[in-house]
Amino acid sequence: MILRDILIPLDGSEHSQTAISYGIYLAGKIKAGLTGLHVIDIRLIHGPVFTDVSGSIGIPSYEELGPAIENSLDAKADAILADFQKQCEAAGIQAKRKKVTGIIDDAIIEEAQGRCDLILLSQQGEHFHLEGGAIIGSTTQSVIRRSGKPVLVTPKGYREVNSIAAAYDGSAPAQKALKLAAELAGLTGWPLTVVTIAGDQEWGRQITEKAGEYLAPFSPESKTIVLIGNEEKELLNFTREGAADMLVMGAYGHNIIRELVVGSLTSSIIKKSAVPVLLTR
Repeated sequence: MILRDILIPLDGSEHSQTAISYGIYLAGKIKAGLTGLHVIDIRLIHGPVFTDVSGSIGIPSYEELGPAIENSLDAKADAILADFQKQCEAAGIQAKRKKVTGIIDDAIIEEAQGRCDLILLSQQGEHFHLEGGAIIGSTTQSVIRRSGKPVLVTPKGYREVNSIAAAYDGSAPAQKALKLAAELAGLTGWPLTVVTIAGDQEWGRQITEKAGEYLAPFSPESKTIVLIGNEEKELLNFTREGAADMLVMGAYGHNIIRELVVGSLTSSIIKKSAVPVLLTR
């Protein structure tokens, strides 16, 4: 896969600023362009509360407040995109800006189709606290499941990426993740670690042998390790120990039914990881 253009949805939050930092760094490493996208949430413009109850409780009608709300959201969007452009120019990165109005996840997915090779999303968005306690933001979940693109989910804090790891269980999604990790390692010069979580050493050995055979044509600087234990716990410990600065994994593993529900391994890793997680479908 050739990564020519990276799409970064922006909402002005602290987490979004971290996503910009990762986007600028990655674009510089792989010589890709960046597109900053701000979606004006149409639900904030056409909120039913004003049309339904405003007249009965004595507040201005939607017809009076609507234009002011829309102008405020539009000005906010312009400020967010201008700041993005300024940061990209300071780093010498080619960047484009786009502002659209719509349902946020639908708009992101529509913009991504045929226009980018990678979507870069922050772990939490501006309205994360309103999303009913979801393990990860609903927008992030929707984009991962529906976009058909690799999605890089960034954590709260930024740190420079100098190494990469791929979680590998022998499944087809893990195979795709391993291929993407190998390609990134080749483009950036990052050393690659293939991580297998196994119930026993023998099964782990078989899986890492399969990974080694698959990686042979790519010839990246790589090593394989087998960790025995719980998948979530071992992967999180691996990233927290500083063994890699980015984790690549398939959005779904062997047990796709488990991965379709909130509370899945993928969602939990995204929420708790201290490093960016790159997901493939």
